[in-house]
Amino acid sequence: MNENVTAPLRARAEIDLAALKANVRALRAHAPEAAFMAVVKADAYGHGMIPVARAAKEAGAEWLGAATAEEALELRAAGLTGRIMCWLWVPGGPWRAGIEAGLDMGVSGMWALREVVDAARAAGRTARIQLKADTGLGRNGCLPGDWPELVREALKAQRAGFVNVTGLWSHFACADEPGHPSIAAQLTAFREMVAYAEGEGVTPEVRHIANSPGTLTLPETHFDLVRPGIAMYGISPSPEVGAPGDFGLRPVMTLKAHLALVKHAPGGLGVSYGHHYVTPGETTLGLVPLGYADGIPRHASGTAPVLIGGKRRTVAGRVAMDQFVVDLGGDEPAAGDEAVLFGPGDDGEPTAEDWAVASGTIAYEIVTRIGSRVPRVYVDEEGGTTRA
Repeated sequence: MNENVTAPLRARAEIDLAALKANVRALRAHAPEAAFMAVVKADAYGHGMIPVARAAKEAGAEWLGAATAEEALELRAAGLTGRIMCWLWVPGGPWRAGIEAGLDMGVSGMWALREVVDAARAAGRTARIQLKADTGLGRNGCLPGDWPELVREALKAQRAGFVNVTGLWSHFACADEPGHPSIAAQLTAFREMVAYAEGEGVTPEVRHIANSPGTLTLPETHFDLVRPGIAMYGISPSPEVGAPGDFGLRPVMTLKAHLALVKHAPGGLGVSYGHHYVTPGETTLGLVPLGYADGIPRHASGTAPVLIGGKRRTVAGRVAMDQFVVDLGGDEPAAGDEAVLFGPGDDGEPTAEDWAVASGTIAYEIVTRIGSRVPRVYVDEEGGTTRA
């Protein structure tokens, strides 16, 4: 639906699609020789999968990346064409639907290869698969000791017409920690496992291992394809790597709410559950109608910053399910005035990184956890439209 909208007064997450497209172009400039996969898993890290995927494609992304088959199939159902990859499978997954949708499907072990071959046989179509190497992350992927069998059996299935091995890939454990010894070790292991597979006869369309920090800081990892995730949304993968602006990136999400209540309070008043905050004297309190049911971290209780009336305030007491309180220090904004939890930081508002520090987590989690009760409002100044 394309229309000019006024967001509901309770809260909204403004998604700047012009910023997202500029981020895609900036990231592509860091890896100009590689194809670009826009990773839109987890509802595009909370930003809205379908609008973000369309914007990323407009900005030149040749591939889309999803974690689950359901996400990838949703992209296809929305009319998105071109290469779409998904990689997190469990036994009994919708392999046949993935084959019929033309997805590239990650295969990390023999059980998955057997299931995709069975599905291809039933569908009467060739499955596009990408073999994942566990080069040291210790999560999904095939370990070096099992790699020869997986390669051998995949090639046998390819000769029989059931699969086409379109890619060889892996994922870093510590690319967001500059100089970590695992980076070089994983890169060496990846090169060796790719060389083995190619020596046996695999001819992949793409070889890839670079995530956001790899794309930004490790050109030797770019190979044929890069897979930026969090950086595409204008958030640094790690403060050690650099701030978003250091790489020409801009945060895409701004989270806003409208004060539900402003009231005068005496000193000594306990605020929110547990009375972990008690007013030190006469003051004013503002009620922000967002809580942990909307994805606001309970760990932000008493620590996280909010911009109200041009000043940074701090969450006072516990974050509840639907709301939290800020001490306004005697200021008297009106009910309905805007509270900005985080955004790009242009006007003094906190950033998602500020919330991450206050909550003892990472900015990935701050944006990804914003729930469906918070409407997304899509702004694209390039196209002059607002979409919801």
